Amino acid sequence: MFKYEVLHVCKQSGARVGRLTTPHGEIITPVYMPVGTNAGVKGLTPEQVEQAGAQIVLANTYHLYLRPGSGIVERAGGLHKFMNWNKPILTDSGGFQVFSLSSMRKVTDEGVKFSSYYDGSAHYLTPEDAIKIEEQLGADIVMAFDECTAAGTNYRKSAAAMQRTLQWLERCKNAHKREDQMLFPIVQGNLFEDLRLESVKATAPYARCGMAIGGLSVGEPKEVMYKMLDVMRPYYPQDQPIYLMGVGSPDCIVEGVLRGVDMFDCVLATRMARNGAAFTRRGNITVRNGKYKEDFAPVEEGCDCYCCRNYSRAYVRHMLNVGEIGGGQLLSVHNIRHLTRLTEEIRQAIWEDRFGDFVRDFRAGYDWSVKG
Repeated sequence: MFKYEVLHVCKQSGARVGRLTTPHGEIITPVYMPVGTNAGVKGLTPEQVEQAGAQIVLANTYHLYLRPGSGIVERAGGLHKFMNWNKPILTDSGGFQVFSLSSMRKVTDEGVKFSSYYDGSAHYLTPEDAIKIEEQLGADIVMAFDECTAAGTNYRKSAAAMQRTLQWLERCKNAHKREDQMLFPIVQGNLFEDLRLESVKATAPYARCGMAIGGLSVGEPKEVMYKMLDVMRPYYPQDQPIYLMGVGSPDCIVEGVLRGVDMFDCVLATRMARNGAAFTRRGNITVRNGKYKEDFAPVEEGCDCYCCRNYSRAYVRHMLNVGEIGGGQLLSVHNIRHLTRLTEEIRQAIWEDRFGDFVRDFRAGYDWSVKG
């Protein structure tokens, strides 16, 4: 049911275009995957997400386990029927949320005891539990249960978490039974080169049709993240897609593809939109600002999204400032389309063996610090 084919490798940069086949369709990589935490991309319908160019979406195991419950989703026919999305879905294991959202938790080699961010209730999750929940949810791609550590965590704790992640991976592999799901293992190791190398080498044998890089973009400078990717790249499985978890800004997508990454996700697109900000090719702009009150140009000139084809900055700003949900919705459509269109352009540049030139031009024209 699963297969990954490398379709073309750019002669100029070594970046690649690939095709990942899943039970719910093909995914052409590099790909940006919108995040639908609670079985829906925030503020948008699945139809709007598909129209924005999304090939696959993510759902969050931790949140769906707590609400409405994975058993309810299973009885609804699985996530695809529950949320009316007929393309591929990826679910994480909940590991990152357990460690980032739970103020009270106790980690042992057996599992994690934690309190719900929602109502404070006590829960206990093992690798076997995480896999069972993901099997109930029914996504095409499921993630192994891992222990993520924040930037700044010391070497001893980072090494212990990495080793525990490897131990849990073996248990996840043994617990996973559904042949219509692909289990992605996760590389950890914080920001220590030797731990990252040990982890990627030990994790790669578990990867059957994809491997994920976790624990980056958790507070470290981007240059440090890029360095970690450079360190690991020679040890990635060359015939499988590489997924950089939780990373999805325009600059990080471009730099990630250059470093061998095929799949990206991030909540940034919709979170920025709800706060009145939009991606553009030169950097971010804050449409909510007063300078756009009488600006009747589209959010981004040349963008083919529904928002830019039909509405002006002035209108979107007005919607945002009077509290209409349509303002954030329109910017969400734009931001997701911006990222899917960026990956389309990246793929085209790779096909034409000019991705090195594409990276050079992107770096010259893009400024993450722009707050227009």
